[in-house]
Amino acid sequence: MPQITLVLPFLLPLPEFAPDLVRALQAPALSALLSRTSSGARSAEQPVNALPHESWLARELGLSPEGQPAFAAAAMRGFGLDPMDGAWFIVNPAHVQIARSHSMLADLRQLGLREDEGRALYEAARPLCEEIGHALLYGDAGTWFLRADDWTGIDPATPDTVAGMDLSDFVPRGRAALPWRKLQNEVQMAWHTHPVNAGREARRQAFVNSFWLWGGSKGGARGTGQVASIAAPGWISGLSDHIWEGFDKLDTLAGRNALLYVGSLAESAIAADWGSWLMQVQALEAQLFAPLHAAVTQGRIKSLRIVASSREGLAEFTTTAMAQRKFWRRPTLEALT
Repeated sequence: MPQITLVLPFLLPLPEFAPDLVRALQAPALSALLSRTSSGARSAEQPVNALPHESWLARELGLSPEGQPAFAAAAMRGFGLDPMDGAWFIVNPAHVQIARSHSMLADLRQLGLREDEGRALYEAARPLCEEIGHALLYGDAGTWFLRADDWTGIDPATPDTVAGMDLSDFVPRGRAALPWRKLQNEVQMAWHTHPVNAGREARRQAFVNSFWLWGGSKGGARGTGQVASIAAPGWISGLSDHIWEGFDKLDTLAGRNALLYVGSLAESAIAADWGSWLMQVQALEAQLFAPLHAAVTQGRIKSLRIVASSREGLAEFTTTAMAQRKFWRRPTLEALT
């Protein structure tokens, strides 16, 4: 049966904030979609180097049965790059914040790296990679790919796992990580006085003072089915058949298996800006949940699966037109708590 899967990272707020946030939300369509269901499940298990929705995607797309974030090769193909039989990592230029007692990786979404800036920084880093025998390929301003067939035993966490956390808890250590850390230091020095950073300093923007490497994979299939994304990071764009600016194409998903990834809640949730998160969910109620609820109840969508997550867990809800007729189930948002 054709099914639409809606992936909503960070739709589940953290437990300590959830009751107050749910009381503040006015989202009748989302309430009905989450309350009148034909099935549901929750999971709290995932690898330590990925968030729950990232592990779910890796399994769903057939990239890793264990849920490891092995996205590099599949994302490369989305950018028109051929991973051949090599071992590749995703490379994201980044800003590391230095605090008094520790350092933190800033949310990559806040970097706001322009295409010309990304290309210039890439061209500065590429010769340093090639000098040690590692190809560096360009995807977009914030998404590059490093070939490192001999870097076994390195399995860094995803950027969203690390963002805002003490970086010392996530930086790979030991002999296997030494070549990566050496390369990272050389790239940092090359970028320290780079004109891109001089321009960013003049505009009071964060320096691009490091990069994060993750998502290692070798070969790998891209998966099956239609994948569309909205407000998604670069690696998700690489996995997507369609990248949407808005929700005006929702009707094109009806009648076939499709996966829609909506990443607009991530930045607010990672920053714990729950006021902004509330506004984003309210906007999704009008732009996404209400149209999908109407399509389900009218039978234009046979089955809708919602995959919602937080930093700590994941929940799945499946609803159909028949499930939406369960009038005795009072629509609530309690499933978000």
